[in-house]
Amino acid sequence: MAGKPEVTVAFDGASRGNPGRAAIGVVVLKGGVPVREIGERIGTTTNNIAEYRALLRGLEEAAALGARTVRIQSDSELVVRQLSGQYKVRSPTLAPLHRQALARMRQFERVSVVHVPREQNEDADALANQALDAASH
Repeated sequence: MAGKPEVTVAFDGASRGNPGRAAIGVVVLKGGVPVREIGERIGTTTNNIAEYRALLRGLEEAAALGARTVRIQSDSELVVRQLSGQYKVRSPTLAPLHRQALARMRQFERVSVVHVPREQNEDADALANQALDAASH
């Protein structure tokens, strides 16, 4: 795909308590190689909000890299199905984040959203958990 930079955004949100201390983990890959790895605490919130915040951060990084095609992957069945329209967004706290995500996704020429097993999302999960662990020390 010459001239059409493509990236994969793998993301995960974590919350200890629900709501509780929360963090995001994002890995942006280009050609299968990580080019951005982010693990950040995001305060106190729910796991689902953390998932959306991780997605938004990943899309922001993809745009900053000049991506035109983005493959979004997550082990969050809820987020993946909401993004693909299979599930409605009923939560008033998730609805604005969902709208933001869809708006950011429209910035790219092509976007695919894929649900992956937890084992295929280990790097993003590890980054979120490392950020939470760092907050405990």
